[in-house]
Amino acid sequence: MNLTEKVTNLPLSPGVYLMKDSLGHIIYVGKAKQLKKRVQSYFYNAKGHSPKVKQLVRNIRDLDYILTDTEFEAFMLECQLIKEIKPMYNRKMKNPMAYTYIAIRSNETHRRLEVTYDFSEDEHILHFGPYTSRSTVERAVQGIKESQKILCSSPHSKKAHCLNHSLGLCIGMCAGGEALEKYNEIIDRIIALLNGTDTSILIDMENQMNEAAEKYDFETAAKYRDLAGAVSSLLQKEKVIGFAEENKNIVVMEPINDHTLKLILIKGSRILFRAKIETVPLDLQQLYNDIQSAISDNFRDQSLDSPGTISRHKIDEAQIIYSYLKNSTGSYLIIPEEWLNVENPIELNEAVHGLLKSYFNLEH
Repeated sequence: MNLTEKVTNLPLSPGVYLMKDSLGHIIYVGKAKQLKKRVQSYFYNAKGHSPKVKQLVRNIRDLDYILTDTEFEAFMLECQLIKEIKPMYNRKMKNPMAYTYIAIRSNETHRRLEVTYDFSEDEHILHFGPYTSRSTVERAVQGIKESQKILCSSPHSKKAHCLNHSLGLCIGMCAGGEALEKYNEIIDRIIALLNGTDTSILIDMENQMNEAAEKYDFETAAKYRDLAGAVSSLLQKEKVIGFAEENKNIVVMEPINDHTLKLILIKGSRILFRAKIETVPLDLQQLYNDIQSAISDNFRDQSLDSPGTISRHKIDEAQIIYSYLKNSTGSYLIIPEEWLNVENPIELNEAVHGLLKSYFNLEH
């Protein structure tokens, strides 16, 4: 069967597709909720593709696919296969550097906010990250500096105002005095923003967007909307990193169809167990027993596991799980470690009963 026939005969099911070159090497791995529609999109309406995607398509000579029961499983399988195979075009389509950090340096005239690839052990440098998208970080930092008017064009000056001060882009900390005190207050707020304890700077940006829109300055409003979006994305990524570090025990129940569900047990970003369970006829006691047994057999053996190094790959996996839990159409349960370390965990028993009631929309 040639490539065109394979694409035509793809199912409208969740799964992962593996693109191959003329030598049979896997050059790209992707996932889809509907395999046929996603793969066809590469070969039709190519004018809208980026140069990297166009180059990928020119090199595709064959493809394989792996069906999954749910879209969530397709996301996780794609992540796993990219880690194992390291396809050329998956690497090309990501930033080649492993991580980006935001650094605040305090070993100069005044504290300086910058974007860097390097994590320094210098005690005078405070780091936030790692982040996986440098462009998002750069937009976010630019937005923060613009909104707070700390875009100094002479950061090392001690006596004179910079050019940006005359343009209204710098509060004048380059000349010292009261402006430097105000600048230090702003830096403290930025640190609090990145720590997740104070979002007032983000609120400032949203207010600036709204004020511009009220003045019919839609270009400025759109700029602040995009910059505020980059900051929000940055804060979301920090939550994902924290989520990966917490190494949670997660029970997921996803519908496959009207009479079958998928039970998935996850430790941190690692899937420990998955099984299809028939729900017709509905036997809640049997379902409860099956879930409790799976929890006992899988989570208790892993209860002392630490997440290890939070690599870029783990962040990618954690992002999939975190986004799924936040926007889930299925039902899930997060199990605290202390529930696993007692003989008759009342909280766990009640939580599993609650999960089943939620899944089947039962009131009692």
